[in-house]
Amino acid sequence: MSPRGTSPGGENLTFFAYLLVIVSLAGALFTVACAFVARAQLKLLGGPAGANPKLPPVTILRPLHGASPGLEEALASTLEQDYSAPVQLICGIQKHADPARGVVEALRQRFPNRDIELVVDPRLYGANRKISNLLNMFRAARHDSLVIADADIVAAPNWLSATMGALARPKAGVASCFYIGEGSGPWGRLLAMGITYQFLPGAVFGMIVGLARPCFGATMALTRQKLAEIGGFEAFRDSLADDYEIGRIIRSKGYEIVYPDVLVRHLCSERNWSAFWVQELRWARTVRSVNPVGHLGSLLTHALPLSLIAAALLSFSPQALTGVGVVLAARLFLKTEMDHMVGSSSGPIWLLPVRDLLSFVVFVASLAARPTVHWRGDRFRIGKDGVMSQVSG
Repeated sequence: MSPRGTSPGGENLTFFAYLLVIVSLAGALFTVACAFVARAQLKLLGGPAGANPKLPPVTILRPLHGASPGLEEALASTLEQDYSAPVQLICGIQKHADPARGVVEALRQRFPNRDIELVVDPRLYGANRKISNLLNMFRAARHDSLVIADADIVAAPNWLSATMGALARPKAGVASCFYIGEGSGPWGRLLAMGITYQFLPGAVFGMIVGLARPCFGATMALTRQKLAEIGGFEAFRDSLADDYEIGRIIRSKGYEIVYPDVLVRHLCSERNWSAFWVQELRWARTVRSVNPVGHLGSLLTHALPLSLIAAALLSFSPQALTGVGVVLAARLFLKTEMDHMVGSSSGPIWLLPVRDLLSFVVFVASLAARPTVHWRGDRFRIGKDGVMSQVSG
């Protein structure tokens, strides 16, 4: 069957379709490149940690909100570290009725000899609720080495020693870990697949080729002195992408972002479409707010939906379908490589095309003229430079 249209308008549509074919094939090439780079570099990101650096006492700050599935496992993982120096764990909530409180109390019963503190403080200092929680928790921190870890992060036993070893390198300002997704339920698995098969390989590729030096809020480590130099947590009280801003200011001070030789797991437990959509759209609009050019450039990563649109415009011609097949093969190759490298799978192969199509829908929705995000039941407008203001609660 021939491509649609013989009129000038039809010819333009056909040209556009072939342009999409070219872009999607370029996306397939990028996908394969990401797979090779991730395979070669992911376990070598930080380089050698040095000769037996002295491990300092550490305070781990874990801001909590609700008791999502796996929370106790995630918190317990920070107490089961192969780490010889003292470790203080501070968990913070902003409501006495928060169900996370019961999880922390159970953790205290499970680890009676560990230094575990629960801070309950409702005070807010800006639009970013996580930063307000950290400000409240920070007053209880006893050690100079600080690690911030999201509630849904599960750490391997060598996570803390690897992180502190990386932070001991010359010029290190903040240490931040790459992470994979681990989902429960269909929507949780879809979210986890986006992390492992889209975000992670792309982030590693960008770092290796010098396009980006990301700082991930999932886990960040820095000293009390470095935190003070960048203005303390107060400087980020209205920032949507607080992790990005912390990394940006750290670099502006002449320090480096370093990456420990360890991956952590991001637990994804979204129970329905609504929770999935809110989370995905917030992430996408966060990226757009801090890097609009890079966000538009990420169109290249949506090779499968672009190839399917091109195939439809070209009446599913053999050439167009071949392009779809090439893109599918590239995506399956990347998934296989990532699964082999991390030793687990974030989701089945048959779900990968669904994940890719959903990613494209999220990308298109993230291009709204006046973006807003939903976060913990509130709606915020994203202003200039990623500063957010509350619209409704």
